[in-house]
Amino acid sequence: MKPTVFITRKLPDEIVAPLKEKFIVRMWDSEDVAVTDYVLREEIAQVDALWSMISDTIDRGMLESATNLRVISNMAVGFNNIDIEAAKEKGIIMTNTPDVLTETTADLAFGLLLATARRFNTAEKELRQGGWLSWTPMGFTGMDVHGTTLGIIGMGRIGEAVARRAKGFNMQVLYHNRNRKPEAEETYGVTFAELDDLLKRADHVVILVPFTEETKGMIGERELSLMKKTATLISVSRGGIVDESALYDALNNKTIFAAGLDVFETEPIPLRHPLLTLPNVTAVPHIGSASVETRRAMMRLNVEAIINVLEGKEPENRVV
Repeated sequence: MKPTVFITRKLPDEIVAPLKEKFIVRMWDSEDVAVTDYVLREEIAQVDALWSMISDTIDRGMLESATNLRVISNMAVGFNNIDIEAAKEKGIIMTNTPDVLTETTADLAFGLLLATARRFNTAEKELRQGGWLSWTPMGFTGMDVHGTTLGIIGMGRIGEAVARRAKGFNMQVLYHNRNRKPEAEETYGVTFAELDDLLKRADHVVILVPFTEETKGMIGERELSLMKKTATLISVSRGGIVDESALYDALNNKTIFAAGLDVFETEPIPLRHPLLTLPNVTAVPHIGSASVETRRAMMRLNVEAIINVLEGKEPENRVV
């Protein structure tokens, strides 16, 4: 009997076609609405391969019921939505979709930086609501990006791509990383800094670290208090790295100038969340990799990983 694959969101037919040629494919019937926990649990208990999204929480309880599951291919670079240790114990291969989204996510990070520093959201809202009555000397003024100091927390592939973009804006780039990156320092002219020093010196801070026990809540009240009052904070990695309550207080009390957020502790972020009431917050719905070409490239990696594992080959982007 052919192996069975379950896909947790509705995807384009042409993307799924290579899987249908080889396997039995079942797919959730909505692109916009996430698969229910009940259905996800039932499918995990039966299928040979699972194609998951970053929005799917796959915990130990779900994985313990898996009897045939050989591979989980997660459509993301990160995989904090999956209990990796439980998968490892069950001998389930786990893959992700790195590299293909590096440049697109860096575009978003730098675009969000520009939008936040220059107050695009406030200016557009005023224009659309009829609040733009006349040009004024200090109307809608924000903070410069060119010639300023950028602090990058997390100098992986995306961090390096953001640093390249910063050079075009004549920015001095500081970075903080678990390990120093001498090659990046030489190639991009970036300077290593301890976290506290980076926060004190940077005009703009971009967070690009993965979500782990070590990074959970790493930007809290103390860290925000170190930043300049004219500084912006850009978060495009994972929610939970920034303490949202502390961030609200810092923004509301003008401890920092503004924040640009692509990720949140709870996604989708509740509409009544305090951060969404602040004019100095630019918020977008986790769209770091959201270009047509990049999302399709990610999907192709998922397809290749599932086919390789189910055909007894080693997948290219294996996590465990």
